[in-house]
Amino acid sequence: QVIKCKAAVLWEANTPFSIEEVEVAPPKAHEVRIKIVATGICRSDDHVVTGGVVRPFPIILGHEAAGVVESVGEGVTSIKPGDKVIPLFIPQCGKCNCCLSTKGNLCIMNEIGSGTGLMPDGTTRFTCKGKAVHHFLGTSTFSEYTTVHESAVAKIDSAAPLEKVCLIGCGFATGYGAVVKTAKVEPGSTCAVFGVGGVGLSVVMGCKAAGASRIIAIDINNEKLAKAKELGATDCINPQDLKKPIQEVVTEMTGHGVDYSFEVVGLIETMTAALACCQNNYGVSVIVGVPPAAQKITFDPRLLLTGRTWTGTIFGSWKSKDAVPKLVADYMKKKFVLDPLITHTLPFNKINEGFDLLRTGK
Repeated sequence: QVIKCKAAVLWEANTPFSIEEVEVAPPKAHEVRIKIVATGICRSDDHVVTGGVVRPFPIILGHEAAGVVESVGEGVTSIKPGDKVIPLFIPQCGKCNCCLSTKGNLCIMNEIGSGTGLMPDGTTRFTCKGKAVHHFLGTSTFSEYTTVHESAVAKIDSAAPLEKVCLIGCGFATGYGAVVKTAKVEPGSTCAVFGVGGVGLSVVMGCKAAGASRIIAIDINNEKLAKAKELGATDCINPQDLKKPIQEVVTEMTGHGVDYSFEVVGLIETMTAALACCQNNYGVSVIVGVPPAAQKITFDPRLLLTGRTWTGTIFGSWKSKDAVPKLVADYMKKKFVLDPLITHTLPFNKINEGFDLLRTGK
């Protein structure tokens, strides 16, 4: 059956979301239709609104969520109606070179690079006012119901609180994984975190869990720095209070630069500063923030010549289908907290207010 429900449709860039009635087609073979219970708002969604990330319109955004399976298509055996699940914007097909490699997690079925806004078969499951509506990252969670491919959904503990574990669908897993999976921070290390929004705070939590001896949080919003302190940051710096470049200050504070730096803003200036502030031989700098399209980076290659490592991470390097249920289980065992990452809980029809809060740093 086609389901009619509410969704936040973005008809064009730089406009508010419009709450519309949409039709959600039933799942085809190897697809799963999910009733979304809770969805987070992520800066990556906003990049599409502002045109920083280019996608076809109209589109239903959202990629950080949790819900309950409503129905499954032919051939789906791993998931059944009633299961609690988290949609995965990085799928795990289990067959491509990245899925088969122990080193990678960027499944070939991901929609990040192509940006088509379509299901793997090249069609969409959403219509609104007679028009086809595009999907976003294969998830489209700003809808009461969404249809995803079987490779893009993880079954989780039936007792998990969906309004909290939805953050494991992107922000928390990305930040925490950047530390424990991508950088593999060791006990006693020194770390600098550029940007302590939801993902940056998850990086701070990862550094603390990894046993870092010093965690330097850097942000231009003092309220976020206070939260970073609560979650384990040992030092907090607002670059607007400094007389010299942040990389010089961090290098002086630590004597030789940090062992690990994490850029969680998505600006080329902070990316080069994060690289420059890590130790000049064995320092590792990880790009976590999503940069706007069409921006190019210029840096002094001598920063790498002496041995520094500059790397990126997608979804915290986790293999999504395998890792998400385990992360939810760890949350249920109280191995980490999620409450501090949730600042506001709003009804779905106030999604535009949610984005205003995001844009104003609240």
